[in-house]
Amino acid sequence: MTPRRLVEDDAAWDAFVAESAMPSYLQATAWAAIKQPNGWSSMRVAAAGPAGPVGAQLLVRRAPGIPWGLGYAPRGPVSASALDAGAVRAFTDRARAAARSRRLAAVRIEPEAPRGEGLEEALTANGWRPVPSVQQDATRIVDISVPEEEVWAQFHRKTRQSITKSERQGIRTVVDEDGSRVGDFYRIHVDSMERQGIMPRSEETFHEMWEHLAPRRMAHILFAESEETGEAVATLFLMSCGPRVMDVYGGTTAAGNATRANYLLKWDAIKRCRAWGYREYDLWGIPRAGIAQFKSGFGGREVYYVGGWELPVGRVGPTVLSGVQAAREWYRRLRGVRQLEHESGA
Repeated sequence: MTPRRLVEDDAAWDAFVAESAMPSYLQATAWAAIKQPNGWSSMRVAAAGPAGPVGAQLLVRRAPGIPWGLGYAPRGPVSASALDAGAVRAFTDRARAAARSRRLAAVRIEPEAPRGEGLEEALTANGWRPVPSVQQDATRIVDISVPEEEVWAQFHRKTRQSITKSERQGIRTVVDEDGSRVGDFYRIHVDSMERQGIMPRSEETFHEMWEHLAPRRMAHILFAESEETGEAVATLFLMSCGPRVMDVYGGTTAAGNATRANYLLKWDAIKRCRAWGYREYDLWGIPRAGIAQFKSGFGGREVYYVGGWELPVGRVGPTVLSGVQAAREWYRRLRGVRQLEHESGA
């Protein structure tokens, strides 16, 4: 597949991302459509690397009052094989040229490339500099391609006990097949976020996600409910790309916490995703201690990525853009707004 086709053909690009070594919904064209109402446009950059095409979908944002913009590739660039020095060099040359033609002051990337395997040196050698990550730069991924009993055997003993306890307390799991319960999901999700002091996305955003991702089988909503009352006590909003599913959004009520419903729901989600043909279950991040311990109970392997990197383009634009971003961050802190960075997607 040629770089030109990847840039011009949406279907070809989506297939390339899904079949890549690092599939992510954040690089799918559907995600660009979801971000458009929030002021983001998009463009694609693709180059012929030594081992095949390498490319990224950039979300582009322009600050008011200045002629330059910022291009951001969440979970990009991607390629059919692991990124290496040759891929970085080819992508950098093309990204720099594309950025100049679109008046971008800088390009930011957050590739799914393991830390400590030499990619950091290749990025530095090609003019990239490390910057704070927006997405989580560490996660836990469970291999669900193996038999179900092998997946279960990876779980911590206390996790298995919590799942069994939840079943005994009359918790059942259901799937929202048509998106009619996005509002139910949101009520549980926003309650959980607010209890943690985290500013959630808007409900409309989740409706947009479902609208764009579900027709492509890239979104799934699940609930844990009380068999006695029918009340939903835990929920998950999963997103997928290719063989991997990402456990990005969720929530649990007080009743759900008391009945360990989140444990049973996670296990049911893993079983369903395995039956749907997915091969990897990404628990999406290793955050603060309590949640990290919960996630580690489901086994899998910890993965640490190289994090965020920025390619300045020109001299004046990056300086001005950095000043605008610093002022915006200061304003956010002044307002006391806490945001869950790894859920921002942009």
